[in-house]
Amino acid sequence: MAASPVSSTSYFALSLAPRYSVLFALPLLIVYEALAALLAGDDGGIRNGADVLLRSMFTAVIGRDGSLLFIAVVILVGIWYVARDLKRSRGSLRLSIFCAMLAESVVVALAFGIVVGTLTAKLLGSVHLLAIGQIEQSAWATRLMLSLGAGLYEELLFRVLLVSALAAGARVLLGVQGRLAGVLATVVGAIVFSAFHYIGPYGEPFQFQSFTFRMISGVAFSALYLLRGFGITAWTHALYDVFLLL
Repeated sequence: MAASPVSSTSYFALSLAPRYSVLFALPLLIVYEALAALLAGDDGGIRNGADVLLRSMFTAVIGRDGSLLFIAVVILVGIWYVARDLKRSRGSLRLSIFCAMLAESVVVALAFGIVVGTLTAKLLGSVHLLAIGQIEQSAWATRLMLSLGAGLYEELLFRVLLVSALAAGARVLLGVQGRLAGVLATVVGAIVFSAFHYIGPYGEPFQFQSFTFRMISGVAFSALYLLRGFGITAWTHALYDVFLLL
């Protein structure tokens, strides 16, 4: 049965469309990169770990210009998705949709903080979950920059790229089909996502409580990505981290 015209123009459907989802994430990119450039001399050039990993892949291939190429690829791919969607939809953008997406992200980020914390406490009997390590001694602007970078680049790396690749691998290599492939990819992706926070010079000392907390968070973000798309998930993650770090 074909979708009704009303459903294709509803807030739920429009907020999933690339012209809204990708553009909604654009301020995260702009503010993160601006703060990273301004703070480069203050905190030793700290950047979000997922951002560093993605840039390093490009740098390893083409040399020191890889970082610039990475940003160019991110921007150009985003422009392509938005332009293609605008051409197909033949409709104008509505500010009210972006405002509603921001409101939804705030509400979901607050809800995730409560739900993920409660689940972790139920499992481990503790709500003292996070030890932020060296980052907790950084200035508030650095924490804000890292929070925005987490929302943008960790969602790009761990949800858009990793979970999609794991699901495809489960189908091709293991013969797992349908929702089971998605569930397997979500769980494995959440484990990798959590473990990533303990790697590198600014990684935290490993704690089973914080690892479990982040693994549950990874499952929640993956589910949100599948249901609400990249833009809302990126903003929810960024706000979620802002609430935790600031």
